[in-house]
Amino acid sequence: MGDYSKALEFYEKSHQIYEKALPSNHPNLASSYNNIGGVYDDMGDYSKALEFYEKAHKINEKALPPNHPELATSYNNIGGVYNNMGDYSKALEFYERSHKIKEKALPPNHPDLAISYNSIGQVYNNMGDYSKALEFYEKDLEITKKALPPNHPDLATSYTSIGLVYNNMGDYSKALEFYEKAHKIYEKALPPNHPNLAISYNNIGQVYDTMGDYSKALEFYEKAHKIYEKALPPNHPHLAISKHDIGLTYENMGEYSKASQFYQRAVDIAQISLPSNHPHLQLYRQRLQDVKKKM
Repeated sequence: MGDYSKALEFYEKSHQIYEKALPSNHPNLASSYNNIGGVYDDMGDYSKALEFYEKAHKINEKALPPNHPELATSYNNIGGVYNNMGDYSKALEFYERSHKIKEKALPPNHPDLAISYNSIGQVYNNMGDYSKALEFYEKDLEITKKALPPNHPDLATSYTSIGLVYNNMGDYSKALEFYEKAHKIYEKALPPNHPNLAISYNNIGQVYDTMGDYSKALEFYEKAHKIYEKALPPNHPHLAISKHDIGLTYENMGEYSKASQFYQRAVDIAQISLPSNHPHLQLYRQRLQDVKKKM
């Protein structure tokens, strides 16, 4: 729900019980550290996230055999933080360690292997190596198609990832094709106000925005925004992203006062929900300053 302080409060209560009741290297303690790390990761407090993920990892290394799937999860979590921090070589290192364990421990068409390929693809996408990203996303899609039913949300995630690469490559018709495939699955598989549907509308809006079709972009961004308003608490970071995207479209249209209003709302939400050094908050503030200069 994006209420991170509440999430932390309950995870920490849980952790205190585990610390008293269990030996220091019990796998449940590792899971507990992972949960806390996950909240810090979502908050954008990556140093804290790493601290807890590494505590979990140390326990798993002592408690589990070297090719246990939980160790793969542990490497994956650490890789995810490095990816979020923009340290892509570190992210790849940990994602690949995770992948090697999964290859040994799991059958070749297991969905967790597909998730692993997707994670590696994300890093290459972030690095701007789009051909490599596509290669890994297509491996993900191949397994996901075999392993899951045709309207499974994970299949939509695979299509979305491929759409994102095509969007980054400037192949907008291909990007739309894959985003729309993903959206059809979400419409069948999810309730009408599910946040993933909003993300899907947002992705399609971004393509139209990049293509310069701003009225279409606004149409999809506003659909996304309506879902977020219904589905999420009022200060959820996704609402800030949504307001930022609408503001950016208005800025592209030359409607600077409207853009300023939406950027300001994004800043207001992000100041409540994110740490002061979070990259998103810094971006929204910068956009707001820049658009005010144009007014």
